[in-house]
Amino acid sequence: MTVTASIDSSRPVATLINVFTVAPERQQELVALLAHATETTMKHQPGFICANFHISQDGERVINYAQWESERHYRAMLANPEARVHMDQAAAIATDVQPRLFEVRSTHSRA
Repeated sequence: MTVTASIDSSRPVATLINVFTVAPERQQELVALLAHATETTMKHQPGFICANFHISQDGERVINYAQWESERHYRAMLANPEARVHMDQAAAIATDVQPRLFEVRSTHSRA
């Protein structure tokens, strides 16, 4: 099996888990928007580490798992007008958006 993400609990980063609720017929549209926003804007922000997008099999959720070097970097991105445009577009597609910051406490892998 190919590893698609590497999560390190020894490094203090700000982990964003953002759960979007979306109509199933708009799930792919939301993922495309988030991926485009990441490629064009988010990954160029100071402190950006990574972003991953997950879709639920029922079509009703999109989860953004992203990491920033610090909460300060994440908050600076939120204040950036260029980034805000993308976040507002995503919020217009979703019926609910629930972003939360987390700290990684434990990781486990088969290897």
